[in-house]
Amino acid sequence: METKNDPKLVAFLKNQVKIENEIVESLEKSLDGIKNPAVKAVLKGVSLDSVKHAELYSSAITLLTSTSTALKQEDLDAQRALVEKHIAVEAKLIGELQKIIPEIKNEKVVFLLKAILEDEVRHHMMLKKVLEIIVHGETITEDDWWEMLWEGVPFHGAPG
Repeated sequence: METKNDPKLVAFLKNQVKIENEIVESLEKSLDGIKNPAVKAVLKGVSLDSVKHAELYSSAITLLTSTSTALKQEDLDAQRALVEKHIAVEAKLIGELQKIIPEIKNEKVVFLLKAILEDEVRHHMMLKKVLEIIVHGETITEDDWWEMLWEGVPFHGAPG
């Protein structure tokens, strides 16, 4: 089902974008009337996740319906640096949350911090995959070009 330009899959993804946007709209309308800060924060988080989901579905549609171009080396370097920075930030946040949660007695605060920790762990894993699959997979470096150019040539162009 995941072949390029699969109309059934693309239609499914487009419908999911629509549903996620409806969730965002519904939650955003309701948030002003909610006075409990924890409930409001959780619902705002769900709304933000739905925004993210709509973006991810849209990205999947783009991957299925268009041809991507290889990144330039400088683009790769900038994206790799950004992703690596955030992997380190997420790792630090995870460590800090894992350290402090056992010390907290308030069950409601523990619940909220554990929800954040779960998100941070998921973000950390996702960023590692982004670095591994998307950034590298979309990139052809200058070394890759030279390797492709010379791989079938005996002595790689040097005198035999």
